[in-house]
Amino acid sequence: MTISTPKLTLDGVTKEFTVRGEQETFTAVESIDLEVAAGEFLVLVGPSGCGKSTLLDLLGGLTEPTAGRILLDGRPINGPGLDRGIVFQQYALLPWRTARRNIEFGLEAKGLPKKVRREIAQRYLELVGLEAFADRYPHELSGGMKQRVAIARSLAFDPEVLLMDEPFAALDAQTRESLQDELLRIWKATGKTIVFITHGIDEAIYLGQRVAVLTSRPGRIKTIVDVNIDRAVQDVRSDVQFRSLRHHVWSLLQGEVERAQSTELEAAGASHG
Repeated sequence: MTISTPKLTLDGVTKEFTVRGEQETFTAVESIDLEVAAGEFLVLVGPSGCGKSTLLDLLGGLTEPTAGRILLDGRPINGPGLDRGIVFQQYALLPWRTARRNIEFGLEAKGLPKKVRREIAQRYLELVGLEAFADRYPHELSGGMKQRVAIARSLAFDPEVLLMDEPFAALDAQTRESLQDELLRIWKATGKTIVFITHGIDEAIYLGQRVAVLTSRPGRIKTIVDVNIDRAVQDVRSDVQFRSLRHHVWSLLQGEVERAQSTELEAAGASHG
């Protein structure tokens, strides 16, 4: 994919953390160069501990890079902002607010009048198919419904980019596949730029236009795979193109998993030496 005017730009992004006081640091992600086009659905996939969530925190402005820079529409990201919506694995809904009032939360931060907030919340309740559950509290909703509310809340204040950190990982397989289809429908309806993190290869290929494969820690971009599958096929996941891409990404990740395990064994051996 050729990106003429990127929505998001990561330029030499590195993030180090200090451990054991000031004596030692470890590098979570290193020298990440990546461009995401406006309206693109990009998926990041990598082995456990490769820095996927760290990268999303950096994009969200929740932490700052040790080196490099992150640009949104050519402007540096220097902290959290309403130009980015974040959906986490845990729904993070406010238990004392109904579904509608949870969706209105970000709109209140924008200072919108009550009538406007209610109209926008209603629109997004309809978008995620929850208009009949507007006045239910989180404890009265299923896991899938809660995540729909979380998605609606992040979309309602009209962010430039939607950042999603393994949002369907805690759901059962049937609900997860249903919400994947729902997310693709919402993405097509809204035209939002989405950066989605997952450890699931099938999910990555099913959702993404491109899949960025990360190395084991420190996380770097190993390769970016263009996803060219026929989404008109009735059972896309069983299609030969899908299975071929799945094996390709699996092979790329398998080498990284083996490398991570080898590094851990070496480290364990050195500590006992």
